[in-house]
Amino acid sequence: MELKIKLVKRSVDIACTSIGLVLASPLMVFIAVAIKLDSKGPLIYRQRRAGVLMGTMRRNGAPSVQFTEFDMPKFRTMRPDAERLTGPVITHNGDTRVTRVGRFLRRTRLDELPQLWCVLRGQMSLVGPRPERPELLRNLALAIPLFEERMRGVKPGLTGLAQIHLGYDGKAPPGSLIAAVQAELVNPFKFDQASQSTADGMRIKLLYDLAYSATLDDFGVWARTEAEILLRTPLTMLLGKGY
Repeated sequence: MELKIKLVKRSVDIACTSIGLVLASPLMVFIAVAIKLDSKGPLIYRQRRAGVLMGTMRRNGAPSVQFTEFDMPKFRTMRPDAERLTGPVITHNGDTRVTRVGRFLRRTRLDELPQLWCVLRGQMSLVGPRPERPELLRNLALAIPLFEERMRGVKPGLTGLAQIHLGYDGKAPPGSLIAAVQAELVNPFKFDQASQSTADGMRIKLLYDLAYSATLDDFGVWARTEAEILLRTPLTMLLGKGY
């Protein structure tokens, strides 16, 4: 990433996040009350997430990816015991663990608002690839070629290209250009066992994340892409795309 882009990007993060926290404070109070009335459990759910890719190393003869890690807060959208029986799993469409208020928060992306603090602290950026849980990311890196490269030298983001173009689980919206070629992208060899894989959405997200990373080599291209993402994100939230 060019130094000029890095400085401008951080300045935009600080300015927009400071304003966003002030404007969103009343809304976050309302969300907190709704969560408490809807289900028992904590308001904020914190998960360990992988940040910037630091590199790879060999462990027991096999390559292992190494990331920075941080605790990422979200408004709780699931039952408190959601992973008691399953362990860490990727959320999918129609997930029965999601609460009534949680469905609305996910659809509008409002569950991500507490992450504005992570942006202000420099752990995240407003725009970038969404951070995954370390234990899931390592498995995805083994299943999807170059999946870890989406985070090389790039901070995880609150929103991104994938978030304004795809659903919450990474599936392409019906009728979109990428939906027409989704089958060839996620299962080009037509293996029955690979059909409708949990990782399908992640394969599509990867394409958008790598496309965003490529813009970081040119200030003009990056600035246009960054502006488009920041301007389209509120519209995505208002239209309730993504669940």
